[in-house]
Amino acid sequence: MKITHNPVAKGNAWMTAIFIVLLLFVSAIRPVQAQQSIVLDRVAAIVNGELVLESDVDEELRFTAFQPYRVDAGESREAALNRLVDRTLILQQEKLQPQTEVSDEAVHEELQQLRQQIPACKRYDCTTDVGWEHFLSDNSFTEAEVEARWKQRMEVLRFIEVRFRSGARITQPEIQDYYKQTLLPEYEKEKVKPPPLDSVSDRIQEVLLAKKVNSLLDEWLKSLRDQGSVRILKPGEEAP
Repeated sequence: MKITHNPVAKGNAWMTAIFIVLLLFVSAIRPVQAQQSIVLDRVAAIVNGELVLESDVDEELRFTAFQPYRVDAGESREAALNRLVDRTLILQQEKLQPQTEVSDEAVHEELQQLRQQIPACKRYDCTTDVGWEHFLSDNSFTEAEVEARWKQRMEVLRFIEVRFRSGARITQPEIQDYYKQTLLPEYEKEKVKPPPLDSVSDRIQEVLLAKKVNSLLDEWLKSLRDQGSVRILKPGEEAP
């Protein structure tokens, strides 16, 4: 959305317009220290009245570095935006069915494991605090931001599990096949030693469970999109 200055506007009408603009965009303003100016975030999508900004999409793309077993390197902006829209829909539904909040201790425990499992993290020695901070910095995240995003991820996964996974089962042969066919090539690409199967079985099971419920989840999300109001803006298109 573009904001243009009207040199003809005067008096109270001009001040009122400025006030309205500030109310609409206060959450989207980002300071740029190098230029000592202010830039406005563009709206990428509107989900039942909730804004998804371009900066959210950029952050989502950067956060793929923290997914330990991803196989979609070079993910497109469109895929990241659609995932953000779906997550927004899920979080909106989650508010209607409140759950117990994921504890900070649980988040910290998962992140400690994650630091040992991200293939790219091996180069930084993320098992040390210095290495982990370096990895975070190179991906333009603070530790607090990663903790907040991972907590949200855990809450979303728990919501999906409660709603869809009760009947899903993963066998040991399926876990072994994923380890050999998907996980090992990722570590070979990074030229680092892979973790033993036993230490990553639980996370592989999580990935496979997610795949098994994808069809149910996709159908549910489609119904939410159809029943609600979801608008994805094209590049250059202005929000209403």
